[in-house]
Amino acid sequence: MESDLILIFSFIVVLGVSIQWLAWRFQVPAIVLLLMAGFALGPVLGWLDPEQTFGHILPPLIALSVAIILFEGGLNLQWHEYKEAGVDVRRLVSLGLFLTWTLNTAAAHFIAGLSWPIATLFGAISVVTGPTVLMPLLKFARLQRRTAALLKWEGIINDPLGALLAILVFQYWAVWYWVMESPEHGILAALGNLGLGLLAATSAGIGFGYLLSWAFHRGHVPEFLKSPVMLGAVLLLYVAINAVQEEAGLLAVTVAGVVVANQRLRNIEELRRFKEHITLILVSTLFIVLSANIELETLARLDWHSLALLGIAIFFVRPLSVYLATLGTGIKWRERLLIAWIAPRGIVAASMAGLLAFPLIQQGFKGADQLLPLVFALIAATVILHGLTMAGLGRLLGLAAHNPNGVLIVGATPWSVDLARSLKKLGIPVIVNDTSWHHLRAARLSNLEIYRGQILSEIAETSLELNAISYVLAVTANDAYNALVCTRFAPQLGQNHVFQLPSIANSSEKDKTFARSARGRIAFDENTQYEDFMRHYYHGWEFRSTQLTEEYTYEDYLQDRPQELILIAVVTKNGQLTFYPLAGLNPPETGDTIISFSPDDSES
Repeated sequence: MESDLILIFSFIVVLGVSIQWLAWRFQVPAIVLLLMAGFALGPVLGWLDPEQTFGHILPPLIALSVAIILFEGGLNLQWHEYKEAGVDVRRLVSLGLFLTWTLNTAAAHFIAGLSWPIATLFGAISVVTGPTVLMPLLKFARLQRRTAALLKWEGIINDPLGALLAILVFQYWAVWYWVMESPEHGILAALGNLGLGLLAATSAGIGFGYLLSWAFHRGHVPEFLKSPVMLGAVLLLYVAINAVQEEAGLLAVTVAGVVVANQRLRNIEELRRFKEHITLILVSTLFIVLSANIELETLARLDWHSLALLGIAIFFVRPLSVYLATLGTGIKWRERLLIAWIAPRGIVAASMAGLLAFPLIQQGFKGADQLLPLVFALIAATVILHGLTMAGLGRLLGLAAHNPNGVLIVGATPWSVDLARSLKKLGIPVIVNDTSWHHLRAARLSNLEIYRGQILSEIAETSLELNAISYVLAVTANDAYNALVCTRFAPQLGQNHVFQLPSIANSSEKDKTFARSARGRIAFDENTQYEDFMRHYYHGWEFRSTQLTEEYTYEDYLQDRPQELILIAVVTKNGQLTFYPLAGLNPPETGDTIISFSPDDSES
């Protein structure tokens, strides 16, 4: 039996990670595939029965996973960014949240016939527009920075706030049930106990967050132990507060995450990345387990009233809430229309439904068994509808990049500006960056998009429109700076999309340069450095674009090319850009265009 449990658990983890990879590979929302896998393994095929497999340890496993996920969500909530987001986001996460909760609660009760406890809980869970779903969709859709920021911060802030609202609603009905079962306790005493429990959870979260941050600041925890200590501290805090009041631990860990996020820890990005990796595994596993735990009989009870509830939540409540919440703000009608449509629910909504449904069912709340399938149906509907339409609607409204294949060139030299001109002629969006107006003069005269300033600054991060950028070329004269730029953008764009020039051409000296993990990929040719490009340019070399045809094939091109020619990039007939040496892995085909750097009159 123990070996079977290990086998099943390992299979679920491997399946979840594999689905995440498939979703990345084929650019589809991962949650849709995870839901399909869970439904197939559970209700459809009957191969996985989480309650039978995991038994009494299933609720605690879900609870601990949700605690970690909520803490990670709190780590993303920084108050200075919330303030900088302006009145638009504040209205969306205050008035918009309240309207969504109340309207969905009313629809759940009067349309779907749910009891008030389950209806209010469904309404609370439905306000969560999780960043775990939204961030990949935003990256895929390539929305403009302002529009993407509004959706991003609404999701990041709504994630913990929606979870806290669901916890408060659950706590209220738990107290109500306790009073109904034991009238001698009195409603005022019960509400007083609830208030004290929530106050204790909030205070503990704040204190624990400050204590953890203090220990990290003072060096009481070594670097290699910070992530494990943080993970252990989250679990300890959750268990301790839960012992005082049921599910109040979720409030405590969320508050602790927010506190830690705002203490300006030096290695906060590394801690976030570790938590993101843990959360990714938990999200994948939880979605499969929770969707497999839904019974076909429960799904069969989702009649037209349930479908009407989902339709009202998606097509009426969300647009109305956004419209009313953004009246009088600076949001343009195109942005308002897109935001009103996009609200995918994710892992926090699923986890909260899975976690809170168990005690409600045990306490005999009417319709509690419908909470989980209703929430999962809402998740599936919003992820599919919004995931498949966000990019197209964004382009239709002029809020998304039509060619998300652009290049950010860091370092405005004569030859890099010439390269930018060649890319622009082929329809590739280009931004040229430098700290000097003088260096950017040629780019400005060529009508190229420029950005003057420090590309690694916070100002650049908030003001530079990078929705169309897929590649970074760091080509300054400073090798260390080039490596730093590539390291900064690699997590966002991918290691295969950040390039820099080689610093040392002599193979015997290569062990003295930067480690491969601390730099970008070598661009173009390992033996051609910054000085070589400058010398070639002043000796008359030019960037040339050669289109392959049926009469002039790639083989013909290789035969005609001079030995000293440097291959730069390939632009396919579909407009896809790939830089060398990666472009050399797949030979160009008919209709593709090869960009090269060669002496004058060396090519026809």
